Amino acid sequence: MKVHEVRVYPSKAVLPKEAQLAWQIARVAADDAPLDAAAVEMALNRIIDNASVAVAALNRAPVANARSQALAHPRTDGARVFGLSNDQGFDAAWAAWANGTAVRELDWHDTFLAADYSHPGDNIPPILAVAQQCADRYRLTGADLLRGILTGYEIQINLVKGICLHKHKKDHIAHLCPAQAAGIGAMLRLDADTIYQAVQQAVHVSFTTRQSRKGEISSWKAYAPAHAGKLAIEAVDRAMRGERAPSPIYEGEDSVIAHMLDGPDASYYVPLPEPGEPMRAILESYTKEHSAEYQSQALIDLAFRMRESISDFDAIESVVIHTSHHTHHVIGTGSNDPQKFDPSASRETLDHSIMYIFAVALEDGRWHHVDSYAPERAARPDTVTLWSKIRTVESPEWTRRYHTHDAKEKAFGGRVEITFRDGTKLVDELAVANAHSLGASPWRRPDYVGKFRMLAKEAVSQEEQQRFLDVVERISQLAGAELREINVQAASRLDCATRDARGIF
Repeated sequence: MKVHEVRVYPSKAVLPKEAQLAWQIARVAADDAPLDAAAVEMALNRIIDNASVAVAALNRAPVANARSQALAHPRTDGARVFGLSNDQGFDAAWAAWANGTAVRELDWHDTFLAADYSHPGDNIPPILAVAQQCADRYRLTGADLLRGILTGYEIQINLVKGICLHKHKKDHIAHLCPAQAAGIGAMLRLDADTIYQAVQQAVHVSFTTRQSRKGEISSWKAYAPAHAGKLAIEAVDRAMRGERAPSPIYEGEDSVIAHMLDGPDASYYVPLPEPGEPMRAILESYTKEHSAEYQSQALIDLAFRMRESISDFDAIESVVIHTSHHTHHVIGTGSNDPQKFDPSASRETLDHSIMYIFAVALEDGRWHHVDSYAPERAARPDTVTLWSKIRTVESPEWTRRYHTHDAKEKAFGGRVEITFRDGTKLVDELAVANAHSLGASPWRRPDYVGKFRMLAKEAVSQEEQQRFLDVVERISQLAGAELREINVQAASRLDCATRDARGIF
């Protein structure tokens, strides 16, 4: 890996494109480095994981509405949409929109956390959609698709390591969109200059605010990564037609670093692979066993463990969670969001309240993607009482471990102190979730398959489940139209399964 310094240059100091971050991203995407076997294996896991959570969300309103918009853009040789028949094709941008929303809706796929946040599995829907639409024209193979996915992961994860967006209240799709564009460019084997223009356009159009993850969180949280995917597809298409982009997009005196991030005197350091170096960043990401914000994963597991030592939940006086700056300020009491204590709050808001999540996990000893967020569950009087007793505190040590580059020390959990009315305390801590690669029970292929079968059993036939899993296992051998088989068809009734007359399209 080579670390690239990224800073602002005045317009009078012409910065060669080879010295720009967008060019270095394009160089990685255009490189013909060999694919790492372990990284490829993980990519297959994440394709299965995405399908799992997408199928579980098929009839949730945001997903159904996104699907209804895709249905207005049919295309015979186009991409496939989760839940719909493999005989139906749709414009790639709209298929990416529908599938990206389905993947993100339940907040249950993979994550990477460093200087900023990310869900790098959000790269897969637009890259797969373009693969399916362009399979014949560009003679694409499964290996091309995998190269694109690994490129998207590589770029997003390394941007997240080097550039913090949330400090300036910018949403993390600003790192996702250029990664998606780079992944599409890598898959199509475009030249570096074309990818460079597409990446710059993607950066330019994808900077948005974090209000989508603040206060009363709405369904836009699910749509945002899908919107980035649509923007990325359009950016690549324009670049392929010869259109150019604002440049230099990161380093320009009126561009993103100068006016949206740390300012004209700032320097950022972004690691990227050297020429010929395999892309392995996907191995640094981690999936979710529980349908909740990643920083709650270890704390859910810890709640399960601690409840075994509690005989009377009414006897709890207070619960203090000592954790990192990020956890405290994003999903903890440091956010100062009253909605995080509101029993009538949206599912998206409860998903971002570690106080609620810990209370329910402690009481129930289980976490369910529907039941644990149900309005009647959130309004239970004993839960509301316990919920109000929980607060978070930032711990310098947990913050240090959150940011460390030492994988063995990196932590996303915390230490919990439960004080009872009689003055006794129960104290325990957990650094990483059980499913984490360094956790108590690291996830392997059978775990991903198990999650898929659990979530697909209500909507997808056993035969279709097996067909999909078989296709994923042999992605490396697929070519052309076979790439359109990477889709899960639902057997049960879907809302918005046919084109309707609502809206504009």
